[in-house]
Amino acid sequence: MSTTTPANHAFDRAIALQPLSNNLFSGKTSDDYQNMVGPFGGLTAAILLNAVLQHPERIGEPISLTINFAGPVQPGAFEIEATPIRTNRSTQHWLLLQRQGGEVVTSGTAFFATRRETWSEQQQPMPEAVSADSLPLVIRKERRWFENYDFRYVSGIFNPAIPSEQESGDTDTLLWTRDIPARQLDFASLTAMGDVFAPRIFHRRQRFTPAGTVSLTHYFHADAAQLIQSGDRHILGHARAARMHNNYSDQIAHLWSDDGVLLLTSTQVAYYKE
Repeated sequence: MSTTTPANHAFDRAIALQPLSNNLFSGKTSDDYQNMVGPFGGLTAAILLNAVLQHPERIGEPISLTINFAGPVQPGAFEIEATPIRTNRSTQHWLLLQRQGGEVVTSGTAFFATRRETWSEQQQPMPEAVSADSLPLVIRKERRWFENYDFRYVSGIFNPAIPSEQESGDTDTLLWTRDIPARQLDFASLTAMGDVFAPRIFHRRQRFTPAGTVSLTHYFHADAAQLIQSGDRHILGHARAARMHNNYSDQIAHLWSDDGVLLLTSTQVAYYKE
């Protein structure tokens, strides 16, 4: 699998933004990343992060990102407002708003900072997993955006193409993933990959049910240099839920590089219906 240049990759075209004025950018939805209702949520999160990444006043690198999905993003044009609301010597806080037709469809906040070398330790080890190359590529066709990711399941697959009358005993999924075609990992693509897991209610009950993410928060543990070291190789992701109760479920996910470095921790809350 060869690596494409950013200008030629569907992901980079999908997150592309054009500056309109101070703090304001324009973009448009991509058919390549459509989900059940509107675009894949991980892509929307990457678009909002990208507004900060290309903002001329940005300092440092992303440390955390929170995205709230207020309403469905309709096909077509949208605007992103990225406003630095507080900048200190080494830290910066951002307010993010995505609008269509004058209405806010997505909101968010981001925290950026300049990292300084200090004592460091990784408490969350990478789970044991066979190599990505030893696992079959699972071709997913249920949603358009699935076709842009290489999924290789170690355990915990939800695949409606495989009939099952039994519910899963847990909500855990362990998988290798990367972009299709392979693409150098960066903050934007890592943001999107943090949301590639099927809703935990799908996995637990082994069937589709109306569901969708309401809010997600990413914590970035890696800096740009560590992402460059990851290249375009697969990253390992693990996701599980702690509780599903009265229409809402959480999800906790971690993503590691193939050499065991924890890159991202993600938490989210999703609604579901019977």
